[in-house]
Amino acid sequence: MFRLALAGAFAACLLITAAMSGSIAQDKKEPTKKKERIAISEPKDAAKDPDFAIQGEYVGELESADGKNKIGVQVIAKGLGEFDVKALKGGLPGDGWDGMTTKTGSAKLSENGSAAITSKDFEGTIADGVMTVKKGSGDGATLKKVARKSPTLGAKPPEGALVLFGGPGDEKKWDGGKIVELSDGTFLNMGIKSKEKFGAFKAHVEFRLPWMPNSTGQGRANSGVYLQDRYEVQVLDSFGLKGENNECGGIYTQHKPIVNMCYPPMTWQTYDIEFTPVEFDGDGKKTKGARTTILHNGVEIHDNVEMKGPTGGGQPETAMPGPFQLQNHGDPLVYQNIWVVPIK
Repeated sequence: MFRLALAGAFAACLLITAAMSGSIAQDKKEPTKKKERIAISEPKDAAKDPDFAIQGEYVGELESADGKNKIGVQVIAKGLGEFDVKALKGGLPGDGWDGMTTKTGSAKLSENGSAAITSKDFEGTIADGVMTVKKGSGDGATLKKVARKSPTLGAKPPEGALVLFGGPGDEKKWDGGKIVELSDGTFLNMGIKSKEKFGAFKAHVEFRLPWMPNSTGQGRANSGVYLQDRYEVQVLDSFGLKGENNECGGIYTQHKPIVNMCYPPMTWQTYDIEFTPVEFDGDGKKTKGARTTILHNGVEIHDNVEMKGPTGGGQPETAMPGPFQLQNHGDPLVYQNIWVVPIK
C-alpha cells in the first residue's frame, strides 16, 4: 500500500472561470459532488482550492539496503480531492529520472484533511510540503515539495531581437491583442496573431497554465503556439502524463516530446524555439521540410525534427514568412515575455 496522509485543514472553495474576449471572468461557486468545470488563472484564487496545496512535485532519497537513491514524485490533481501519483526512479523528468521506472498510485482526501494513496508499492504521509514514504520493510524516504523554475524564465531579449510582448503597449503588436490584468501582473491574451511575420528565427515564449483540476485531456488548459501560423507546438496541462504528440510540447499529431517537461499548472513555463522554414525550388516543388529544435523549461524536447506539413488548423506551406499565433480554445491561459530573433 502507498498511503498518503495530509495534515492540516483547508477551506473548501472552488471558483469557476471562463475565458472571455480580452478578460477572464471568475464566479464563486460552492463545491458539488459533480465535477463542474473549473478554470482559474488568478494565483490567489487557485490557492483556495484544498487540492492545489497537494498537487505538485516532490523530491527525496529512498534509503534501502543498497544505499540511497534519488526519487521524484508527481501528484496530479483530478478534482474533488482525487489524485494520481507517480513515483519516478532517479528524480523528476529532466532532473534525474531514468525515463523508464515509474510506480503509480491513486489518492483521495478524506473529510478530516488527510489522504490515502492506494498502491502496491508504497505507504506514506504528507504534511506541510513534506512527504514521508515507506517501501516494503525498512526502505523509506522523506521528500520535500519543490517548485521548479525554468532556467530560461525571464530571459532578456538579445541584441537584434524583436520584442512581441514585454508588457502593456506591446499588445498592439498583435491582431486582437489585449491585456489580461491579474494580481501578479499584466499578461497577454490568446486567439491572436503577431502583425510581424518571420522566416527562420529563434524565439522565446513564456506561458502559464490555469488551474483546471476537473478537466481532462484536450479540455485541460488547451492552447498552442503556431510557428508561421502553420505548425502548432501544443500547449496543454499535461503534467504527469506520458508526453504524446497532442500533449504539451508536442508538434501537434506529428512528433511527441523526447521527455514530458510540463510543470504543474499555475507555474510559469518556457519554450525556446529554433525554426528553419520549408524550401521550394524554382518550379515550386518542395525540396526541404521545415525543421525545429525546441527546449521546454530548459530541456531539449525536439532535436531538429522535420515537419510533415502544416499541423491541424495551420495555413498552407509556402516560401513566404508567417506570423505567430497564440491559439484560443476557451481556457484562460496567459502569456508573457515573447521575443524573436530573425535569422537570415
